[in-house]
Amino acid sequence: QVQLVESGGGSVQAGGSLILSCEVSGLSFDDYCMAWFRQAPGKKLEGVAAIDSDGTTSYADSVQGRFTISQDNDNNSLDLQMANLKPGDTAMYCCAASRVLLPIEIAGELAVEEDYNSINYWGKGTLVTISS
Repeated sequence: QVQLVESGGGSVQAGGSLILSCEVSGLSFDDYCMAWFRQAPGKKLEGVAAIDSDGTTSYADSVQGRFTISQDNDNNSLDLQMANLKPGDTAMYCCAASRVLLPIEIAGELAVEEDYNSINYWGKGTLVTISS
């Protein structure tokens, strides 16, 4: 059984930092592209960052240079380091796994929301709130 369990969300002031973690079980990073998504109230789902098995990463323009995605194969965890946070980063953040999408198709110039229907597994999410 595949499980993705996020942690690390919270409330911080603008300019601050957070590290989100996703504990992954039941799948191999070798077979999936792993990703972080977010969704704010009233806004569409956004692919924030993605990483594939050979370490190729891709980021949404909105977080490029501020967020870093990484995966730890030994501990089966997926992290998202977030720095210089802005109120616009406030959202529910979820980790996800896709067997077919490439990082650039999740969080990059080729990202299309309709493709997110092919995401195989989702976590339940962790809330991030940034105050000004």
